[in-house]
Amino acid sequence: MYGRFLTVETFNDLLQQWNGETIRIVKHELEDLDETSMQLQALSFEINTHRIDEYEPMHTLFLNGTGTIETDAHHDQPLPSSVYEIPLGDDTLYEFDGNQFMLSTSRGMYKITKE
Repeated sequence: MYGRFLTVETFNDLLQQWNGETIRIVKHELEDLDETSMQLQALSFEINTHRIDEYEPMHTLFLNGTGTIETDAHHDQPLPSSVYEIPLGDDTLYEFDGNQFMLSTSRGMYKITKE
């Protein structure tokens, strides 16, 4: 079982402490499973008040850094961009157990751990 639920502000404060660390992001969205390793250099949030429809996220978490993504053939490829985006909604759940973060969104689940 995972840890306690967090507010987005507490999640931000705790994850900010991981700046400079190498993190692993595991995304399970629909039938897609991706694993990314990143040297976290900064993180930020964006609020999109000019959405065209409900498919665009209201909030986005940006993880900035360099890293690799594991391909389907289990080979590491450089990230195509220095920004990893996680779409967030008002119903996103934030959990932390002291070792890993778990974000549950309407699109999928994201697990963030230190490597």
